[in-house]
Amino acid sequence: MAGSLTAREPRACVPYKYGFFSFCCFFLSSSSSSPSLRSIKTTAVYQDVHVMIWIGFGFLMTFLKRYGQSAIGLTFLIAAVLVQVALICEAVLHFQRNNKAYLSSASLLSADVAVAAPLISMGALLGKTTYMQLVFMGIIELIVYTINKYIGERHLMAVDAGDSMYVHAFGAYFGLAVSFIFGMKEKPKEHRLEGSSYQSDIFAMIGTVFLWLFWPSFNGAALEGDDQQRAIINTLLSISGSCVIAFATSALISKDNKFNMVHVQNSTLAGGVAIGTAAGMMCEPIGALIVGSLAGLLSVLGYTYLTPFIQKRLRIHDTCGVHNLHGMPGVLAGIFGAIMAALATQNSYDYSLYEIFPARAPSFEKLSPEMRNDYGILPGRNRTAIEQASYQILALAVTLLMATVSGLITGLVMRTSVCGSIAEEEKFDDAVHWELEEEEEEDDSHKVSKIKERNNRVSDQLPMGNI
Repeated sequence: MAGSLTAREPRACVPYKYGFFSFCCFFLSSSSSSPSLRSIKTTAVYQDVHVMIWIGFGFLMTFLKRYGQSAIGLTFLIAAVLVQVALICEAVLHFQRNNKAYLSSASLLSADVAVAAPLISMGALLGKTTYMQLVFMGIIELIVYTINKYIGERHLMAVDAGDSMYVHAFGAYFGLAVSFIFGMKEKPKEHRLEGSSYQSDIFAMIGTVFLWLFWPSFNGAALEGDDQQRAIINTLLSISGSCVIAFATSALISKDNKFNMVHVQNSTLAGGVAIGTAAGMMCEPIGALIVGSLAGLLSVLGYTYLTPFIQKRLRIHDTCGVHNLHGMPGVLAGIFGAIMAALATQNSYDYSLYEIFPARAPSFEKLSPEMRNDYGILPGRNRTAIEQASYQILALAVTLLMATVSGLITGLVMRTSVCGSIAEEEKFDDAVHWELEEEEEEDDSHKVSKIKERNNRVSDQLPMGNI
C-alpha cells in the first residue's frame, strides 16, 4: 500500500495508485480548497443522489405488472412530501441561538439521504397500502430515523459514511416490522397480480442501472477530500463485485443456468450497501471486492431461499425483497465497518485517523499543540481501536432495535381506520389509486373492457386533501 494520507498532505494518493485516475483525483482534491468549488462539488453530488431517489428507487419498484404507475407515481409523491419532513427533522437538531436553522446544499443532501429510508420501507409494503398509510409511515419513520442517527453519530460516535446502518438497515427492518403486523391480521398469500411482465421488468432495470451508476456518489456524499475519493473507489469495486457474483450465482442456482431478472434487478446493487459503512476507510481493493461479492451472494440466496421462508413461517410479506438488498447487506456493512475500525492504526492513517474516527482522538488533556494547531484535530474520547469497533457494533444493534420496535408500533397504528386500507382483491392494482385509460384485453373468445370496472371500485382510503 502507498504511504498514508495526513492532514498535512492534502494530495490524492488515496492509497490506491492507478496512474491517470490518481492524477484526476489529485486535480479534484487540489481544486476542492476553494469554498466555491466545494459548494459546486456538493451540488453535483446532491444531483446524483436526487436522481437515485426519484428515478432509481421509483423505476426499481415498477416490476409489478399492474402497479407500475403507482410504484413510480407514489414514489414521486411520497418523496416530495417526506423531503420536507426530513428538512424539519434535521432543523430541530441544528437550531442556532436566534432560533433559526439555516438551509444549505449540505442540508438538502442530508434530507435526500434520509428520504431513502422510508422509500426502502415502502418497498416491503408495495401494493398493499394506501398512499395515506405510506405518508403516515414515512413521517413517523423519519422522526425515529433522526433520533437513531443522532444517537449513533453524536453519542456513540459510530462511523457510517454511506449510511448503510442508519438508512439501509433501518429502513429495511422498519418496513419488515410493519409488514409483520399486517401479516398478523391476514396471512400473506399469493396474489394473481403479484408478478412481473416483460415490459415491467425492463422498466425496473432502468432504476437498477441508475442506482448502480450513482451509488458511489451516495456513499461518498457526506465525505470530503481523500475520504470521499476512497469511498468512490471502494464503492465502485464493491458494487462491481456484487454485480458479477449476482449474475454468476443466479445462473448457478436457476434452471438451465439462466439468469433470473429479480436477482439482476436487485442483488447486483447489494455491494453498494455492504461497503457503505467502511466506504471512506482503507479497505484495500481486495477487501472492497470481497465484501461486495459476499453481499451479492447473500442477496441472491436470500431471494431464492430466505424470502419464501420468512413469508411462510413469520408471515412477513416482502414485496420488493428489501431484506435481501438492504437488510442483510446493511448488517454486513455494519460488521465489516467494525472490523475495519478494529484494524485501523495510526501507522496506516497517520493523523487522518482522527478525522475518520473523531472519538479516537486524544482527550483535551492529551491533545498535543501540534495536533490541535497544525492539523486542526479536535479533542476526542481517546478510544482504542477495539473500543471503536465495539461502539460500531453497538450502533448497529441500537439501529436494528429501534427500527424493529418503532416499525411494530407504526404497523399497529396503520392497521386502524385512520389512514384507510386496501382490500385483498385490490392489492397490486393501479386502479385503486389512478384513473386508467380504457384498454382492450384479449379473452379466449372475445375482447372485454376491464378498466372501467377497476376504476369504479370503491376502496377504503382517505382522499389526498386530508394531508
